[in-house]
Amino acid sequence: MILEPVVGNMGCVPPDRNYLERVRALCDRHGALLIFDEVMTGSRVARGGAQQLFGIKPDLTVLGKIIGGGMPLAAYGGRRDVMSVISPLGPVYQAGTLSGNPVAVAAALATIKHLDDALYHRLDDWTGKLQDGLEAILREKGVPGVVQRVGSMWTLFFTEKESVRSWDDAKTCDTALFGRYHAAMLEKGVYLPPSQFEAAFVSAAHGPKELDQTLTAARAAIA
Repeated sequence: MILEPVVGNMGCVPPDRNYLERVRALCDRHGALLIFDEVMTGSRVARGGAQQLFGIKPDLTVLGKIIGGGMPLAAYGGRRDVMSVISPLGPVYQAGTLSGNPVAVAAALATIKHLDDALYHRLDDWTGKLQDGLEAILREKGVPGVVQRVGSMWTLFFTEKESVRSWDDAKTCDTALFGRYHAAMLEKGVYLPPSQFEAAFVSAAHGPKELDQTLTAARAAIA
């Protein structure tokens, strides 16, 4: 079973309560591998990714994007018995053009040194304030929408629904309105993901100044 523990490819959709626990139990019952796609969530929603945040240990983890510290890099890892079938220990051969690229790995190792508890506390605080600010602006301007987030991962959905829990929910979003909002934000210097169905992220490079600039731009754009 392969899944995103926090969905990012239809916007930020957190798992329902006990969903991941039930998936873990089902995989254990049937002897199936549980694989977490943490390309978006790895080292972003917590230092140890979504599996640390929710306390669920998968059998394999797939990582990418963020672990390269800005350089192209990906990685996977997991249970010893599963990893032992990969060459040179086992018969399954895996390789890629950028596998083990020394420059990208050096960047990743340098990045990891900066991932401490204080950073994640700050990211959670700033993204929470961004969420609160955007929700207040939506109410103030009378525009239907909901902001969902996990840690520093978030999405503003232009929908009449109170929450987005599935692709059917996400499909109710006003994509034309999102397009106008995206263009208006871009004019004011805020570059958001160019799709209603893409998650956005707050990074360690963002601070109170960027937060204020984003909310000021959003107030004008949503108006």
